[in-house]
Order: sequence, then structure tokens, then C-alpha cells
Amino acid sequence: MKKRIVLVSLAALFLLQTPSHDEDLWAASLTKARAIAAILEESYYKPLEEEDLAVASIKGTLDTLDPHSYFLDPASFSRMREEYKGKYFGVGMQIQKQGDNIVVIAPIEGGPAWRLGILPGDVISHINGESTVPISSYDAMQKLRGEKGTQVTITVVRDGADKPFELTIIREEIPLLSVPYAFLLDDGIGYIYIRNFGEETPRELEDGLVKLTAQGMKSLILDLRLNTGGALAPSVEISDLFLPKGSLIVSMKGRNPAYNREFPAFVDNQYEKLPLVILIDQGTASASEIVSGAVMDHDRGLIVGEDSWGKGLVQTVFPLAPNMAVALTVAKYLTPSGRSIQRDYSQIDDYMMSKRAPDDSREVRYTDRGRKVLGQGGITPDYAVNSLLKPFTGRLRLSGAFFSYARRLVQHQTDLGRNFVFPQDAKDAGAAAVGKIQVGTVFVVNADVVADFRKFLGMRKVEYDEKTFREAEPEIRWELEREIAGAIWGVDAGVRAARKNDPIVKKAVEVMPEAARLLEK
Repeated sequence: MKKRIVLVSLAALFLLQTPSHDEDLWAASLTKARAIAAILEESYYKPLEEEDLAVASIKGTLDTLDPHSYFLDPASFSRMREEYKGKYFGVGMQIQKQGDNIVVIAPIEGGPAWRLGILPGDVISHINGESTVPISSYDAMQKLRGEKGTQVTITVVRDGADKPFELTIIREEIPLLSVPYAFLLDDGIGYIYIRNFGEETPRELEDGLVKLTAQGMKSLILDLRLNTGGALAPSVEISDLFLPKGSLIVSMKGRNPAYNREFPAFVDNQYEKLPLVILIDQGTASASEIVSGAVMDHDRGLIVGEDSWGKGLVQTVFPLAPNMAVALTVAKYLTPSGRSIQRDYSQIDDYMMSKRAPDDSREVRYTDRGRKVLGQGGITPDYAVNSLLKPFTGRLRLSGAFFSYARRLVQHQTDLGRNFVFPQDAKDAGAAAVGKIQVGTVFVVNADVVADFRKFLGMRKVEYDEKTFREAEPEIRWELEREIAGAIWGVDAGVRAARKNDPIVKKAVEVMPEAARLLEK
């Protein structure tokens, strides 16, 4: 079987280099592949692993195609299925690389790590005895995942603990929500974030819409930033929620007629008249661009943010074995106006750096109301907003400074923190709480907090000049507000605080009346 895979892979490579695909050429290519396989087996200077050769042949073949046709080894195939199914087996905690450390952002409530007492701010120094210093957060996440019922041992370094300690955790099924946040902003504006498009995404989104409608939602911000896509079917279902019955959502065009399809909206529902603004950025790709493109081309809502990635190709997964597969591009997709949003990938370095063609070289199409839209470069928003942090703020965030300070403040480990009684310690503060400030439902980042944070930076020997700090101070206050809210009231509260200060969200709120006017006939 392995040798057959090698032969087929080599034959495919030959076929890609020929102008025709008839049976004679296929037979000739197989003959060449057999000859090469025989030469390798007989004459190569050391023994060959046939499976390694097969995988290398497959990868080499796919590398000659496009950036989105790729080989799925057992680990990546498993991750793809986990993303689509919306669940995985692991310990249940969000982690992040901060400097050399793998830091727990939050344990998932009810999960195995949460039940064993893992806390936000804990440092995972070792996983199964191996140091986490040289590995990324992604690699650490993979080490923490595994088969259901298996064990993983972690070493935890905790502020206030005398020494590191070990915990052995049994892996369980953990839900992987694709719609983790749904809440109301001011003035009845709903906010929903979609992380990716999987099997459960339409149901999760509808649950969020029902919840917010019951709370008085009058309009919606749908956040698709950093959403790299997923499956086609969920993106069509989600678009259908907001578009009138019969509206074209997306079409596919492939060399094989079997992949030529159109996907219209099939049902009418209550959300078709809900004023809508969609948020995008350079991390918005594929399925999330299908939703954005359908809404834009039908003038159903407004798009705010940054140019999206520009992935307009459709892949089908072809299994090679129970735990291996090939994701092969079988078609391009077109938005309702007929535009392809796929960026040029002939210069792969430019493609990976998000470079796009000048506007005057891109195809022009028109929306239902006659607005000009461009193809071949992702989705260009109706309102462009730059959300990049200043370099100093970005450096502080990347180092975990805001996160670490917030945890120290709430644990009374800073000068200012010792003046407060927080909700989580009020029940046993007793006489020690006399004369201190009780924190209720709001915590304001004022000048005293900023001064306390600067002391913290001094302790960490973070160097900066006054001008740099002063210019970044508004962003620093926003970052502190987010992390302190998260430390006091949980991750959801931190996300709410972040969205309140988010320049792209602010712009979406500002243009919501215009989005409402699009619904007027």
C-alpha cells in the first residue's frame, strides 16, 4: 500500500507538468513513477522509509499548485476535525506565551483544570517533565491535548506559592465554541464574535441572537476579525439568517462541472431587517469573506475595519488513509456580484505578507444598489479603520505586562492594590477591609492606576521615555481596563471592556444608523 502511494504521488507530479490528462499520459506517468521508485529502492545509498517518501511526494506535488492545497498529516487532520466538530480532548484552559513563559489566561469553568484549581496567571513551566521555555503556546496546547481519559502532568509556578508544584490532569472532552461572546453594548446594539465556521456555528449564532433579542437588541455588530474561515456550509447558513429568501449567497466555479454550484438563501427569518455591521481585518478569510461579501454585495449591511485576507478558493478534503488526507482546491468562489476576492499568489512572499494589487488593476463589480466594489484583493471595507497599537503598547501586551499587573493588583501585590477590597475577597476581608475602597461593578483606570502601573514597569525594568509613554497612554489605559476587568470579573468582562474601547467597534456604532437606512426600500 505504501509503495502504491509513492507511485501515485510521483505520477501525479508528472501529470502536473504535462499539458494533457488523457489515459495515455496517465499510463506513461505511472511508468515513469515506477521507474523512479525502482531506482530509489535499488540504488539509494541508505534504506528509505516508504511512508516518508510518500508524504514528501504528496507535499511536493501540492506545493506546485496553490497556497491552499495541502497535505493533512495525522495531527493536522485531527485538528481540522476538532475545529469542525467544535470539541477536543484536553485539560480545558486558555494559555498564552508571555516572554519565556506559558501563562494560563483562564481555565474553562467546569473543566478538569478548573476543578483542580488552576488559576489565571499560573505559569506552566513543564509538561510531562519537559520545559515549556523553548516551545510556543501552540506547541504547548498540542502537548496538553490527547486521547480522552489519558493523563498529562504539568508543573505549575504560582505567585505566592513557596515552590512549584505538579498536577496530573485526566483529559476530557472540552467544548470549542465558535461563538464565544454575545452581549449587548449601549443603545440596544448587539455584539457577537464568531471565531471560526464549524458544524455547530449556525446553532451557536442563533442561540446568541435569541438571547440578545430577548434582552432588547435593536441592531447587530457581527465580528469576523481573525476568523480564518472553516467549512462552506455554515457560512451559507449564517448568511441565510440575514438575507431575503432567494438571494444568491455565493457561487462556485471549478474545472470539474461537479463543483459548479450556486447557493441561495432558502428561508425568510426575523433577522433580515436587523441593522447589521460586520467587522473584518487582515485575518478575516475564506468562509468569513463569503458572509462579508454576500452582505456587502446585496447592500444588506456595512463592512468596517481593514481589508480582509483575500482567499477565494474552495477546498475539498480527500482522505488517503484513516488518519491522513489531502485538502485540494477544486473551485474558486464568487460573491453575489460575480467578483472573485482571491488575491494573486504568483509571488508567494508577497501573498503571505498580505500585499495586494493596486485598485486600478482589480476587477470592478457593482452591488444591488449600484455601489462599486473591487475583486481580486479580499473584501475592502466601507469604512477603513486602522486598529494597530503603538509599538510600545504592543510590546507591553506581548510581554504580558498588562495581564501580570492586573493579577498583582487584584491579589493586593501592588501599592495601590492594597487599598482595595475586590468582589472575590470581600467575603473574608473582615476588619482588614475597614478604610479601604470597595470595588463594586465598575473599576475606573484613573491617574492613580497609571502611576501604580508605572511602578510595576520599573520593577520589571521596562525601559521607556516620557514622550513614548505619554503618546501611548490612552491605549495603555484601555489595555489596563480590559485586563483588570478580566482579573476581577472574568474573561467575558475583559472582552466587554476591550470592545468598549475598540476603535473598529466604535466606528461600527457610529455608522449603525447608516446601516439601518440600507434596509429602507
